[in-house]
Amino acid sequence: MELNQLSWRSARNICIVKILAKLGHYPTRKSEKEAWFLSPLRSETQASFSVSLIKNLWFDFGLGIGGNTIDLIMIMKSWSAREVLEFLEHDIGSFSFSPPDVAHLSKEPEIQVLDVQIIKLHALIDYLNFRNIPFEIGRKYCRQVWYGFKGKRFFAIGLQNYKGGWELRNRYYKTSSSPKTYSSFERGAKNLLITEGMFDFLSVATIDEDLVQNSDYIILNSLAFLDRIKMLIPKYDKVLIYLDNDSAGKKAATSLLNLFDNVTDCSDLYRAYKDLNEKLQSEGCWKK
Repeated sequence: MELNQLSWRSARNICIVKILAKLGHYPTRKSEKEAWFLSPLRSETQASFSVSLIKNLWFDFGLGIGGNTIDLIMIMKSWSAREVLEFLEHDIGSFSFSPPDVAHLSKEPEIQVLDVQIIKLHALIDYLNFRNIPFEIGRKYCRQVWYGFKGKRFFAIGLQNYKGGWELRNRYYKTSSSPKTYSSFERGAKNLLITEGMFDFLSVATIDEDLVQNSDYIILNSLAFLDRIKMLIPKYDKVLIYLDNDSAGKKAATSLLNLFDNVTDCSDLYRAYKDLNEKLQSEGCWKK
């Protein structure tokens, strides 16, 4: 097969979901508009790899990257574009992408925040205990959020981001309300703390609350927001980062260390664990 422009366009139109199935990856959940997978590019336990069934495009929220069929296979296999085209040659006909009729699709239901309170439900206090976060720490930085979704009412521990959206966690479910972005607090400190998630931040506060009280802090809520906060880093004397000990977290940490001289990677404190909270759960309230 001649690798011309026509074959390139045809290969880009191969259905990503079908190709992922061919490679042994299947969605953990699916709607009429999108399919969610455990990322084929890294190790994870909660699906954060999305494929649009409307546009036939993928996005990995943990890595903050996305693209088309060719881009995905190039990354997965470490192949050149020519090698990918050769691999896809026999699938162009049978795996071609046909977008669904979207005229009948209504807007996906969104999470609606119904009420925000001081944390007081026993189920949420028990969840803080399960994560080894003292109630006083959880109540100080987070809230009890009641939210509605698909006609049902739920509650969660909530951390608000700077645009007013909420990261929502309980023992059984992890979600967020729109708009989704990073959370931050500025008090004019010379030090900045950056954590990947809300429980990483609560763990830092549990281990060393004086450090938190004397620092500005950012909770990314997703590594996809890392680029949005990079411009803030140079104004601080010292920046401590607490990112996950997975490939995405290590890649992000290395990027920051290469860009800035004032950044210190703190992941060595929990090097045998996935993240800071996992160590806190395992070892209790240890000190640095």
